[in-house]
Amino acid sequence: MSTVAAIAVFVVAYLFIATEKIPKMVAALAGAGIVLALGVVGSEDAFYSHDTGIDWDVIFLLLGMMIIVGVLRKTGVFEYVAIWAAKRAKGSPLRVMILLVLITAVASALLDNVTTILLIAPVTLLVCDRLDINPVPFLIAEVLASNIGGAATLIGDPPNIIIGSRAGLTFNDFLVNLAPIVAIEIVVLVVILPRLFRGSFTVDPDRVADVMALNEREAIQNPRLLLKSGLVLLAVFVAFVAHSVIHIEPSVVALLGAGVLVLISKAQPKHYLASVEWETLLFFAGLFVMIGALVKTGVIGELAKLAADATGGNALLAVMLILGVSALLSGVIDNIPYVATMSPLVLALTNDIPDPTHSEALWWSLALGADFGGNMTAVGASANVVMLGIAARAGSRISFWEFTKKGAVVTVVTILVAAPYLWLRYFVLA
Repeated sequence: MSTVAAIAVFVVAYLFIATEKIPKMVAALAGAGIVLALGVVGSEDAFYSHDTGIDWDVIFLLLGMMIIVGVLRKTGVFEYVAIWAAKRAKGSPLRVMILLVLITAVASALLDNVTTILLIAPVTLLVCDRLDINPVPFLIAEVLASNIGGAATLIGDPPNIIIGSRAGLTFNDFLVNLAPIVAIEIVVLVVILPRLFRGSFTVDPDRVADVMALNEREAIQNPRLLLKSGLVLLAVFVAFVAHSVIHIEPSVVALLGAGVLVLISKAQPKHYLASVEWETLLFFAGLFVMIGALVKTGVIGELAKLAADATGGNALLAVMLILGVSALLSGVIDNIPYVATMSPLVLALTNDIPDPTHSEALWWSLALGADFGGNMTAVGASANVVMLGIAARAGSRISFWEFTKKGAVVTVVTILVAAPYLWLRYFVLA
């Protein structure tokens, strides 16, 4: 009965989120409230369990970085980067999009993709405002690039951190094995951008002339605060990279960085708290509880186990099946709890494959499937939800289906490119 209830609540809530009949935060919190009220999960499961509860690391990582961005916004650096990007692109919307997509992809490999979206979205909104063009295609393109670029490193995408911990894979392991395919995928994304967002690149020549006449240096309002913010952000980035050495979780690093920056900048709460996407954080909380109910009742585990059992010991078949299933399921549910559930099963499967190259390929197929599959829908990855929240607050609301129509295409393309890469690298050329 609990299993049926967990599935029914999730499906109904997901339909409300997809159709946007009610705000997605309300749908997620209502679904969470129902599974709690029905006893499918209890308070221990929802608030304290690592496997079935709210992922507080994600929540507080977002909160800390949102506060840092809130302080950084007061320096004028976003306006500076916006004007710089528009001028380097000669005011061409397509070149602006390509430039911002490349910046986002690289930054997402060095930082986590959620942090990158928090930093790049304000810049994008300002560029589009200067050129008087619709920011929605640009924001969607950036988050798609963010999820692809984040796959390149251990810290780029939260599912990678889970995989690295479970499989004992290092930062360099991810960089050597996944960075090449990510570079290829970004090139593919750039090539299809004009067709994917056809009709989004018309701009008034007078607005271009106005932008080209601007001096980006005049946008910096508080150089001292920019220096302080830059030092804190650099320290946060170094701590993210050194996670495996210092053993401090990224969420703790983000909160410490936010606390230090607020302290040394003497910023007022009304300024930095205004940048916190409270609706996004509450949406995540509700979504985690509903997915936790699916985990506790064994629904996600059973789906993943069926996928693993269907391989029959064939390593190549296992790699391709994990890649495809991970892309599909990570597009429907957030890829963080999916990978957390799938990792133990992949670990068990690797024990049955004697060739170490083939067994390691299972982990790379899980990472690529989950990371690229996160692009499929608006709730497939944390970065997607954050970006939709920022867009809504800026008055450029993006619907579930508007995102999904673009994201599904990119997911299919990237998975089709990733499949032959895995086959060639780990089975043909190994």
